[in-house]
Amino acid sequence: MAKDSPDLDRELIDLPPELRWREWMRRVEAVLFASASPVSRDALGRVVGQAASVDLLVEDLSAELAERSYEIACVADAWMLRTRTAYAPVIRAAANVSDQALDLSEFDVAVLAAVAYHQPVTRDGLKDIFGKEISRDLIGRLHVRKLIATGPRSPRRGAPYTFVTTQQFLLAFDLESLRDLPDREQLDDAGIVGTPMAQ
Repeated sequence: MAKDSPDLDRELIDLPPELRWREWMRRVEAVLFASASPVSRDALGRVVGQAASVDLLVEDLSAELAERSYEIACVADAWMLRTRTAYAPVIRAAANVSDQALDLSEFDVAVLAAVAYHQPVTRDGLKDIFGKEISRDLIGRLHVRKLIATGPRSPRRGAPYTFVTTQQFLLAFDLESLRDLPDREQLDDAGIVGTPMAQ
């Protein structure tokens, strides 16, 4: 993690309160703009004064960006700037974003959903859910895309690795947290979760 810069005046005591708040908002926006991943409250707190509420700064900045083509999104208790959904067709038409596509099969998505709802889960746990072995290659594909990560070791014999979803998973599926996953009962009723799928 980056250390506080000794030259960074966080408190800005020489500025009137309104200008101080505006400068803190600009700092938050600059950090979010420059970061490739969501930025935590603690990280943003390192560039503003102790009297500043990062949550209120983000709220005010969000209001200021209401008419812009991008917005502040909260992902796993951190924030990032992202383009509004309405502009996705425009971006696809003009920018090279093909390398950002997930390119997942239906079964890959089903395994991801199983990990999301049952985490931390082992490969044996996934086998129980789907009624067949889940290949190391599939787990590797999801891991390389940073959609899953290794979780704590299972307390079962042999202490196998478990798998959990990541912040990138939340980003990819436009979720603020795992609480935003669709209700499992509704998915069960629709036959989406809990039904083994053919690979």
